[in-house]
Amino acid sequence: MPPPHVVVVGGGLAGLAASLALAEHGMRVSLLEKNPRLGGRATSYRLPSGESIDNCQHVTLRCCTNLEDFFRRAGVADKIHYYNELIFSDSKGRRGRIRPSKLPAPLHLAPSFAALPLLTVRDKFSIARAMFRILASGGSPTIRDGTTMLEWLREARQTPRAIDHFWRVVLVSALNEELDRTDARYGILVFWKAFLSNSAGFGMGVPAVPLADLYASCCEPIQKHGGEVRTRCLVSEICLSNGKADAVRLDGGGEVRGNYYVLAVPFDRLAKLVPDEIRRTEMFANLANFSVSPITGVHMWFDRPVMAEPFLTSIDHTIQWIFNRTNRYVQIVISASRELANRSQQEIVDICRYELNDLLPGAKEASLLRAVVIRENAATFSPAPGCDRWRPSQTTAVPNLFLAGDWTNTGWPATMESAVRSGYQAAEAILSREGSPATLVRTDIYPNGLARWFVRT
Repeated sequence: MPPPHVVVVGGGLAGLAASLALAEHGMRVSLLEKNPRLGGRATSYRLPSGESIDNCQHVTLRCCTNLEDFFRRAGVADKIHYYNELIFSDSKGRRGRIRPSKLPAPLHLAPSFAALPLLTVRDKFSIARAMFRILASGGSPTIRDGTTMLEWLREARQTPRAIDHFWRVVLVSALNEELDRTDARYGILVFWKAFLSNSAGFGMGVPAVPLADLYASCCEPIQKHGGEVRTRCLVSEICLSNGKADAVRLDGGGEVRGNYYVLAVPFDRLAKLVPDEIRRTEMFANLANFSVSPITGVHMWFDRPVMAEPFLTSIDHTIQWIFNRTNRYVQIVISASRELANRSQQEIVDICRYELNDLLPGAKEASLLRAVVIRENAATFSPAPGCDRWRPSQTTAVPNLFLAGDWTNTGWPATMESAVRSGYQAAEAILSREGSPATLVRTDIYPNGLARWFVRT
């Protein structure tokens, strides 16, 4: 008997994760992606010069256990370079570094945090007080429903400078949303998992190759098990028959049939693919409650080296992160970039060029050769207070139709980790339907050091 055939629509991280996991468990997978490259919103573009650039620099943390597992399955774990130091800068050109010490979690970052020159003693004391509140609750303090992260920080008596130059710096980048639009539970989750619970959790991984090159390696294991990966393959709709998914219809004609179907697409595209009887369900009505948040990436090439550090984050600029790609080529990331929506590309380049003079001493004498601005207006769903009640599970009312995407119910905000988890959860549901249950989702990084005591009590 031939293996079950699974049709996966969408070649982003969620679709790739589901496809790899199912292929490894002996299923034949047809992965259909509308774009010429895999990766979805976390991919690369090819310039007229032939050079590949990422739409936006994406990174991982050691606490992202499922993303790390995905890279292992794809055979590219060695292409992720990890760093155990975060470098901060301000408009005065001062640098500050947070790095681990030999102390156990949650004290491992305390010495470097205490020495950080970018915050006052009062700021640090207020931050430490809020951190202890998170720690004492084992990462789950009591929070009123509907509380934003900004409201929680004010209730925790954070100084204005601590909010703007510490909490906002970390969380806007991690969650792609402003503090007054973010559910407090998500912000607390970031600090618990990445900074407090485990001494290795905050280690930051940066891909050493273009993002599209990472995902291209996913094709071989899928094809090895009799599957296929089709790019430039746009699905126009999914067809139902007798209450089950029967086929996906391709734009321009043709169909692909399977035993199971996974729709691993952004939530705003989902409604365009499914028939009316599914669009009328409560699950789809809930999707109308989602909003999105933008990210802007700025790529800049100079006539000489301008940066020595691998990356840098700014605490008081429009620029949030700078990544050193080749010393002369830097990539800038601006998350939740609504304030740039009405700016022209040249205005955005001018802002970044001006701010780089504060952040990178080598940039003052350098000449900018060229720049590229890439806007992702709907980069992620917004982690608004209470949004979890709108996030659907990976199963649907149609028994052989499943969902995957960072916007589905994973327990994580809109991150690459959430996307991979959703793909694994969809694959688990299919394997269970086949009578071959398997556990694919990796457990969270476990608290170590003194942090274990707080979880136990």
